[in-house]
Amino acid sequence: MRYGGGARLDESQGRRATVSFGRPACRLKAAFRASVERRLQAAEKNSVVRLSGHEPLSQGRGGKSGLHFGAVPALLGPSMKALLSLALVMPVAGGLLAQDAANPTGPAEKLGWKVAMHAYTFKEFPIAQAIDKTAALGLKYMSLSGSVNLDGQRKPRTIDLTDEEMGAIVKRVHDAGIKLVNIGVVQLPPEEAKSRQVFDFAKKWGIDTLVAEPEPSALDVVEKLCKEYNIKVAIHNHPRPSRYWNPDTVLAAVKDRSPLLGACADTGHWMRSGLDPVQCLSKLEGRVICLHFKDLAERTRNTHDVPWGVGVGDVKGMMTELKRQGFHGVFGIEYESDWLNSSPAIAQGIRYFYATCAELAAGQ
Repeated sequence: MRYGGGARLDESQGRRATVSFGRPACRLKAAFRASVERRLQAAEKNSVVRLSGHEPLSQGRGGKSGLHFGAVPALLGPSMKALLSLALVMPVAGGLLAQDAANPTGPAEKLGWKVAMHAYTFKEFPIAQAIDKTAALGLKYMSLSGSVNLDGQRKPRTIDLTDEEMGAIVKRVHDAGIKLVNIGVVQLPPEEAKSRQVFDFAKKWGIDTLVAEPEPSALDVVEKLCKEYNIKVAIHNHPRPSRYWNPDTVLAAVKDRSPLLGACADTGHWMRSGLDPVQCLSKLEGRVICLHFKDLAERTRNTHDVPWGVGVGDVKGMMTELKRQGFHGVFGIEYESDWLNSSPAIAQGIRYFYATCAELAAGQ
């Protein structure tokens, strides 16, 4: 099974699963190999990455969240095991040999791009575990959904969280070296007092972007509050027949309005609606605030997410178009497949993303 970025899962030696990569380890520079091993050892010590166990994703020893990789072939030496495990967990660009090994995100930063985990990806887990999983993937940005899984039982709306509950979330992301970048999808109704509560919450907690699908009668109120609070509202698209499934509807909603209003471009939902995501992004030039960035197995309603660069979404084409537009902002990961074990596929997509960033940034 190929996940993109030159990697695949193969069946070999009977039914035992192994991992193979297109670039042989011998081509890695000695300094980089040593750096990789040091990082993996540190992660192992801190229970972030474990090389033992057979659960793909579960609770680590002592209750700590960890990623587990079992069935690593005995024929691989310790150094190779470390390299293969890290490749599935850390966001290392496929073209790392041509980059600074210590800073694989450098090309993305040069382009003005940030990769953020949308908490909905880990909706089956309490928010504390979702944060830990985000940190394990090496990501520094995260967005919250319209509701939060606090403990596996309670799932209140995000804006209804108490100061104690939200404070605990903010502390956990801060301790993990993560910054919250947006919240949504949230409700922004025409009643100003109700919408103002959402803006008050965002301002209090340092959130500068709200993702929403406001009805047309609410747009005047939303624009007024955007200007008053200096907070952006990104209009999200769900699949047909939702109100904003077509980018033309989003453009009509923000026409002649403040640049604080724009689009949260959900590329997967465009494909589920039969639209070409590259063409949709082109239509929204100058109005894309952030993305729920996805690749799908097929351009149909009943399909599933795949790692970036593997499916029919033309991920490189979308990234090329966004570079052309001079887009600066957040690529949100909202991976809506394999809910209990999506981290390996997400990591593979991140590798592809950073490798593509390196290509695009090299042309600047």
